[in-house]
Amino acid sequence: MKKTHENRWLIVLGTVIAQLGLGTIYTWSLFNQPLVDKFGWQLSKVTITFSITSFALAFATLAGGKLQEKLGIRKLISISGLILGIGLILTSRVTSLAMLYITAGIIVGAADGIAYLTSLSNCIKWFPEKKGLISGISVGAYGTGSLIFKYINGSLINSNGVSEAFLYWGIIAMILVVIGAQLLKDAPILSSITTNNSNEKDFSVTEMLRTKEAYFLFLIFFTACMSGLYLIGIVKDIGVQLAGLTPAVAANAVAMVAIFNTAGRIILGALSDKLGRLNIIIFTLAVITVSVFVLSFVHLNFVIFFACVASIAFCFGGNITVFPTIVGDFFGSKNQTKNYGIIYQGFGLGALSGSFIATLAGGFIPTFIIVGNLCIVSIILTSMMNSTKLNTCFEQTNKLLKKVS
Repeated sequence: MKKTHENRWLIVLGTVIAQLGLGTIYTWSLFNQPLVDKFGWQLSKVTITFSITSFALAFATLAGGKLQEKLGIRKLISISGLILGIGLILTSRVTSLAMLYITAGIIVGAADGIAYLTSLSNCIKWFPEKKGLISGISVGAYGTGSLIFKYINGSLINSNGVSEAFLYWGIIAMILVVIGAQLLKDAPILSSITTNNSNEKDFSVTEMLRTKEAYFLFLIFFTACMSGLYLIGIVKDIGVQLAGLTPAVAANAVAMVAIFNTAGRIILGALSDKLGRLNIIIFTLAVITVSVFVLSFVHLNFVIFFACVASIAFCFGGNITVFPTIVGDFFGSKNQTKNYGIIYQGFGLGALSGSFIATLAGGFIPTFIIVGNLCIVSIILTSMMNSTKLNTCFEQTNKLLKKVS
């Protein structure tokens, strides 16, 4: 048993190393203006690249489960790391927007998405008794990768130029993911590790899609992702336009988002094991609701702006961490990669919808109001699911008590 325990933590180490490399894609905003300056492209067209990356990341997760069954987790993550690195290296040679969309958008996004979801789900399966904690560690490493590489990639751009920075970024990310992959092992289908829920039922994708909970979770996840991803993309602009901050001061919000995003992943992931995952979601959505309404209706200053931004980033990180385990709680761990891949499409749609809604609604404030109302709806849905799950637990407890008596 001691050997199993040691091996499990080696798998966590490998997952953390790989996730550090995968999380580097969230430094993309550093490359927007340098690309505009070098090639003369419109900024709005360059920024579309990360939306394509996010959508490709989410869409590619649908294939993760099948690929893992065929290749095994170690080979799959190794190949994904190689493709991720090649995509970034090819980006260092692009001369057109179309090529940028293909290399940095589709190739990098797809490789990152497959590696992210499969390594995360596999790691969680090894620790059925500590799902929230392990998810927090894994997804926290993903966020930490973005924080660390904010400084590494920024330095590479300043010293070598934007194109060469892509080359070195690709090499470093590739090395991290491939090295991490060598420590990974596929979780056993019928785990010998005892779980806390002996009555867990494993749903197939088809069975999951027949439940109302699947659609509730999709809408809730979509709302949680849209609020966080929209903020991440425009946080500096909010500081300048709504809070009246100088561009230099407002730029500090980018680093703060990364810090609180990572903190939320680790802290709320660990707390979800003790307080209940749906209770965490209700809390985070409530905080986001208050924050976006404050941004919409309150006269902003330095303190209020940064408090709201930090709160949303913290809650977004927590939501991203807790959702994989919620899907496992409701639909079982056996098909978690496939099932979460379906729910995870809310991430891709959320990445695209924020900017789309902002264009239709006419700016930051109307978009924040829409996000706040969606959060209220999601809180109601989460409360309904929480009530149903509690009733199910009571029923199972009563059945066990009757059997014992």
